[in-house]
Amino acid sequence: MSLIQTPYTLKGLKLKNRIVMPPMCQYSVEAEDGAPNDWHFVHYVSRAVGGTGLMIMEMTGVEPDGRITDQDLGLWDDAQIPAYERIITEVHKHGTKMGIQIAHAGRKAEDAPQPVSPSSIPVDVIPEETKNGTLTPPRALETHEVKRIISSFKEAAERAVKAGFDTIELHGAHGYLIHQFMSPSINNRTDEYGNLSKFGVDIIKAVKSVMPEQMPLIMRISAIEYIDGGYDVDHSIKIAKEYQTAGVDLFHISTGGEGLPGKKKPLNTPAYQVPYARKFKDNLNVPVIAVGRLENPQVAESVLSNGDAELVAIARGMLNDPYWAMHAIKDIHKDVTPPKQYGRAIR
Repeated sequence: MSLIQTPYTLKGLKLKNRIVMPPMCQYSVEAEDGAPNDWHFVHYVSRAVGGTGLMIMEMTGVEPDGRITDQDLGLWDDAQIPAYERIITEVHKHGTKMGIQIAHAGRKAEDAPQPVSPSSIPVDVIPEETKNGTLTPPRALETHEVKRIISSFKEAAERAVKAGFDTIELHGAHGYLIHQFMSPSINNRTDEYGNLSKFGVDIIKAVKSVMPEQMPLIMRISAIEYIDGGYDVDHSIKIAKEYQTAGVDLFHISTGGEGLPGKKKPLNTPAYQVPYARKFKDNLNVPVIAVGRLENPQVAESVLSNGDAELVAIARGMLNDPYWAMHAIKDIHKDVTPPKQYGRAIR
């Protein structure tokens, strides 16, 4: 039997199928107030209509200067909660569950007057991948500032629960602040947060303290770095074991994002990151989300049927087709139940 259309349950999170839309920044908060607007409403609700089992809302800053750009979402103020509630309420009408990825961009905060990081080590980026072609060098956070940011994660998680999200994801990948703290190439601190896992562990414990017991915590992590001298999968698994002990229920496995690739380059071929997901699953005995060019339904199904992951995340495929989930289930399972309004076309 095919797996892509089958339900999946983790603690209190019950998904109607194994398809996830991962976080993808929309850079569309025109008011720069961190609150989602009509673009976000249509973007997310249309993918719920399209049959996705779980959507994880794009990277959402826990502080204003923790956003990548001022056009990104934020959850640092109670006044932002109603705009999220509006989206979640409509998404739930279609049987889709909704998560949110909370994060701090750290040294990759493009619009922050002064980006911050574990250490004052600048990041090299591809110019066309930033607004201004370069990033302001960061300053190292003081210890008391690190603790304040941990509190900001906790407060954002409280707001996410109040808004009605079904799960929360911490962004520990792609060169953002949690990743920066766990990277030996970026973190050269001499205080307690020179311990490469402590920042992430403290955030996990803080966030879990305000989450309902049956709400699973997801963590996205970069399994390897591509910069010369970057860490390998053994390092990320060692750190992830501490994250798991602290309370992570599900890992969302990606790679890279910390800076310009050196001799090691991402393959960017179908399923190129799946072996890392499998390695996490096997070493930690933990459920995982696989990601990385899985938009071909046959490839996505093979990841599930091979036991490489419990869930598959479809990013660009869902930007291209809001109804990817329905189309994939029809392709693989040969039977799909679309909304009645679309029954004449999708059957």
